Amino acid sequence: MNAEGQSRGEASVAAAIEAAEEVLDPLEGLIERTATDPGAPFAPDVLEALIALKKEDRAAFETLRSHLKRSGCRVSALDKAMAEASGDTGQAPKQADILIDLADAADLFRSPDGTAFADLNINGHRETSPIRTKGFRRWLARQFFQTTGGAPSSETLQSALNVIEAKAHFDGPERSVFVRIGGRDGNLYLDLGDEHWRAVEIDTEGWRVVSDPPTRFRRASGMQPLAMPVPGGSIVALRPFLNVRSETDFVLVVAWILAVLRDRGPYPVLVLSGEQGSAKSTFAAILRALLDPNTAPLRALPREDRDLFIAASNGHVLAFDNVSGLPSWISDTLCRLATGGGFAVRQLYTDQDEVLFDAARPVILNGIEDIVTRPDLADRALFLTLEPIPEDRRRPEAELWSAFEAERPRILGALLGAVVEGLRRLPHTRLDRLPRMADFAMWATACETAIWTAGTFWTAYCGNRDEAVEGVIDADPIATAVRAVMATQTEWTGTASDLLGALAEAAGERAAKSKTWPDSPRALSGRLRRAATFLRKIGIDISFDREGRARTRIIRITMATSPEPERSVTEPSSPSAPSEHAPEGHAGMSLAPAGSRTVTGTADAKAIDRCAEATATVRGDEQNSGRADGADEADANTTAQSGSRKTGTRGWSARL
Repeated sequence: MNAEGQSRGEASVAAAIEAAEEVLDPLEGLIERTATDPGAPFAPDVLEALIALKKEDRAAFETLRSHLKRSGCRVSALDKAMAEASGDTGQAPKQADILIDLADAADLFRSPDGTAFADLNINGHRETSPIRTKGFRRWLARQFFQTTGGAPSSETLQSALNVIEAKAHFDGPERSVFVRIGGRDGNLYLDLGDEHWRAVEIDTEGWRVVSDPPTRFRRASGMQPLAMPVPGGSIVALRPFLNVRSETDFVLVVAWILAVLRDRGPYPVLVLSGEQGSAKSTFAAILRALLDPNTAPLRALPREDRDLFIAASNGHVLAFDNVSGLPSWISDTLCRLATGGGFAVRQLYTDQDEVLFDAARPVILNGIEDIVTRPDLADRALFLTLEPIPEDRRRPEAELWSAFEAERPRILGALLGAVVEGLRRLPHTRLDRLPRMADFAMWATACETAIWTAGTFWTAYCGNRDEAVEGVIDADPIATAVRAVMATQTEWTGTASDLLGALAEAAGERAAKSKTWPDSPRALSGRLRRAATFLRKIGIDISFDREGRARTRIIRITMATSPEPERSVTEPSSPSAPSEHAPEGHAGMSLAPAGSRTVTGTADAKAIDRCAEATATVRGDEQNSGRADGADEADANTTAQSGSRKTGTRGWSARL
């Protein structure tokens, strides 16, 4: 072969290679091409490639089909063209394929925890439903019946739901889903729970009812609609329906309600106590009906963490009725629920997967006895003691609820007005000192000027915290014994073993032999750490140190030389005058009529000074409310090193 022929041969080979390189996958770049040319997926080579992909990898095909739909392709026409190209025109489509196609009418997405949801257009409004619930299954089955006139089999429906859930998880956007109240861009949204899925939008300018809120809400079983709020009401209209002893207690109730109307915690636990006939259950039911109505408003305490967090995931307010006592585990769980916490449990029928619950919820507890005895929960609670209602002041329940239903829209409107004020003033609200529930205190302080004068809430809150300190210390035998030991001295130093003996002597034989008494120095150290926060508030400070070459663990207890009481002595001012629609006293539910009180310009100066000057200055971070719990085992063989100074018997006073 001459040189010229060899050159032509090499050129032919190069051209063939170049032509082969130009043969691309028909599906490559199809989504981008469809955005500018909706007919691109209907090209013969593309249809052939799509048919092959559907047979080989159904999940990949469904993902590509979803993207093509978003790019403007008519996927129903594409499915028909694929069927014609594959020669399956005479074969009826499978039920699962029909169900998957019908789900395209829903807007699929996922929540931050990975749960798959769907926005459904029903009768002209949007409804949000988890894909794995009966609501979505019923909607999908109805769509199938309207299309085919038949019903899908359970197995087919389950298979289709698996694909739909996968599409929501991998192809849908991520959106937050709320129960009853949510927030977005600084605004609050309150789900009215009505059949039109409307919500109340609250911002710094006011509140209004909107038919298409930007937030998504989930409707759990048992949720009932709220009253349609009406402007122009007064919070005074609520008081006749609540058996509160004083204006101070009513201020605390309203502050708790305003916290419930916020989309984030912490939420204080409202603890109601009182003897039979003090309307504790009615009190809790009215608050639940006002804020988060439910077919089962009051429940018994759950028996395990899982049940408690399931209830928290299906409702915004939790109300537990007739509580006779709180086990340690549920007290700790309520602490997590008040400030926000999670719970994990193994998912059924799996070895590795977990179901995670994460929630912060307002809680109501009511019982005859003082049910909250642990300091960590008491520090997160508001305590109200209800007095019995005389028989001549009782009212029929039907009459009471009828009157409440008439006032409920205006009461809710007045509360929403206070929330507007809170949103407006919160960025500029500062407290000189922050309590354990700092965010709650700042929120209530920001809202209060819509109802009361500045400083009213903080005065009431300080007094309630003082009472909580006294009640918890009296209920804790160790704290009571420490107070008795320090009544005649200003300092005690020694090991946990020495202190256990001294406390047993001060408490008496009966208390030392009870089941609640610590049985070892290590257990005593743990109990002291738990009680240290409240003991410090009455001037008794407990510290744990190590001394000597042996690094012996030493407990040092000191009494402040002159603890100053910080009890509030000024009665809070009454709220603004009721509207013309306010009831004229429902005496059956109140110990005192809601008469007018003198509204002073400012709270008592001394009370404000003792209660940390709530309306004054700037504080940017929360204080650490106490030391972490833990147990230290002391050296039982080391002798006490008490350096006490006798000062005589002395009383004690609460100090925040």
